[in-house]
Amino acid sequence: MGLLKEFREFAMKGNVIDLAVGVVIGTAFGKIIGSLVSNVIMPPLNLLTSRFGVNFNDLAWRLYIKAPKLNADGTKVLEDGKEVLVLQNYPILSYGPFIQSVVDFLLVAAALFLVIKIMNTAKAKFEEKQDEAPAAPPEDVALLREIRDALVKK
Repeated sequence: MGLLKEFREFAMKGNVIDLAVGVVIGTAFGKIIGSLVSNVIMPPLNLLTSRFGVNFNDLAWRLYIKAPKLNADGTKVLEDGKEVLVLQNYPILSYGPFIQSVVDFLLVAAALFLVIKIMNTAKAKFEEKQDEAPAAPPEDVALLREIRDALVKK
């Protein structure tokens, strides 16, 4: 029972609960930012880049190797006593999707920065409005003012 009790105490600590809430809210906020980037920012950007023929996803480098040409029986084809070499396809090094992922990350980071900046600005303005309400002076200052006003009347 000691292990179960320790686990329960660990799971109910404030830090674990705060972390869980942060992860859930972060996931939901990530969906909002992802939607902002893919549905609002990317369409005009794709329109702009397509006019110039830029499409990062199509960028790739096809790797080739020279290999001997083989007959149906598996022997090398010879011409004038030399092997006939042909280019064979090997894997494609697709660096375009990587570049697109980097651009997407930068756009998501910029969108997230702007959203947080707007939220912080709105929060600061809201707090300023609350601070504008005149605060009651401390008790000693109020007493001193009463004494001053009483002395002025005499």
